[in-house]
Amino acid sequence: MFLRSKINLPQLIGALLVFSCGQEETPSVSLLEQNPTNLDLITSNEIDQLILNSIQETGDFVWMEQSDQLLFSALMLGDSILTIGYKPVDLAQPNSRIGLEDLQGEKWKASAAKIVNMITETVADGGGPAYRLRDKTAVIHEKLPYLEVKISTIEVLHNLRKMEEVRYFEPLGYQFNYELLNGDNPYARLTSDSGCSNDPQSNLAPSDYSVLSPGAKASWNYPQMGITQAWALSTGSGITVGVIDTGLSQDQMLLGSGFNSGESSGRTVQKFGTYKTGFFIWKNYDGPNDQCGHGTAMAGVVASPRNTTGAAVGVAYNSNLVSVRGTSDVIFNSSDEKNGVAEALVLLGNRTDVKIISMSIGDVFSNSKVADAIRYAYNRGKLIFAAAGTSTTFTNWYGVIFPATMSETVAVTGVKEGSGYQRCGTCHSGSKVEFTVVMERAGSNTKPITLASSGDSPSTVGGSSVATSTASGIAALVWAKNPSWTRTQVLNQLRTTADLYPNRNSQYGYGNMDAAAAVGVY
Repeated sequence: MFLRSKINLPQLIGALLVFSCGQEETPSVSLLEQNPTNLDLITSNEIDQLILNSIQETGDFVWMEQSDQLLFSALMLGDSILTIGYKPVDLAQPNSRIGLEDLQGEKWKASAAKIVNMITETVADGGGPAYRLRDKTAVIHEKLPYLEVKISTIEVLHNLRKMEEVRYFEPLGYQFNYELLNGDNPYARLTSDSGCSNDPQSNLAPSDYSVLSPGAKASWNYPQMGITQAWALSTGSGITVGVIDTGLSQDQMLLGSGFNSGESSGRTVQKFGTYKTGFFIWKNYDGPNDQCGHGTAMAGVVASPRNTTGAAVGVAYNSNLVSVRGTSDVIFNSSDEKNGVAEALVLLGNRTDVKIISMSIGDVFSNSKVADAIRYAYNRGKLIFAAAGTSTTFTNWYGVIFPATMSETVAVTGVKEGSGYQRCGTCHSGSKVEFTVVMERAGSNTKPITLASSGDSPSTVGGSSVATSTASGIAALVWAKNPSWTRTQVLNQLRTTADLYPNRNSQYGYGNMDAAAAVGVY
């Protein structure tokens, strides 16, 4: 039985932020009030419990499978913004066409317009006031087939369910409380193994790395993954990897002015930011610089130069790098982070030079807007690696998290070194996992080394996050060795040279990747 609270809600009708691939929003909006109406809302605690139960039972939570009352309650408890995915009525399997269809075609435009007209009429029938935002009642995304509108009447949800043009609708701004339960419950806030800490480690043992010419440090796990051996044939030259994460530290010179140094040359590094901060209409892009540390660590694993300064070297140390700050931390659970990650995927999807996208970020249940953006990038030929999940040992019962649950992504998790397969202490596993990466020492639990947020002394990073960035770097080595290959050929090569192939384990997929075998060293 739902717990309900009586809340006086003004009849607020409005439109929302302007979303475009390269423009900041600067709208002026006036929200008009009508006589308040008493409405029954399901409490956030009850909604969160339902979300948790669904994750435990099915591995996911889908907003469209919930009642309109629950959806409306989530809207009112969030920012009231509803994301609506649309499609032409006669288009079969519309999700598979995202990124391939021209949204400016008459059928797509007509479907979006029909939804907007329905919302306008529904509000008018309820006696609501006029509402305007640059003369728009809703904003339609330029590249992805969704529109967003700020609503305050449950009748809109009722009517959306009747429309064949609707693929999905869900609240944008509702945030699941990751710290809701405690005590004996196996539940806590999902966090990265290293979270937003990326400080140099002063207690590294000589066995935790090897020193290579011209002075760079290679992580202890590189030989176990065949990476150092693979460098005889490939270093990633000519391949561009996009990393969607928390950005790059402006204080880490090896991901800036020192990107071409030592035995790394002739390549480029670029930084972008699609994450916005601020309140409502005053939101602004927050820039490309890492304020967390996680993005710097992941980019270091992929592409840190083979340097002269004693810093950690990346897996594909001659690859190009495009970093997009799409989120503030490893969990994209806020509306700003969902928007940022979706825009990052569109940005990288539209770049013909980007072959691989690395996403060491995620959330415990799916988001349709981000899923649309994943499909957009995938349908533009990108090979997308996603983290299976990293959390405390009390929460890794979750299984694989979103977006690694999607068929368009390649899910990666981390395991301990040694014979047999044992996932790392904070790693998730499950049937969606495609590959594993050795990233935790059996005795000391030491994690792989990478670039710290500043300086040359290495930091360490663990979990499925580092497993994902390592896998992305290995894929870059394979693609650089075979530049004419397609995504399918690269992925097939990674599979057929993995440890468990041709078998697939129910928790670890094809098992440990072997970079040397994948590039043809043996």
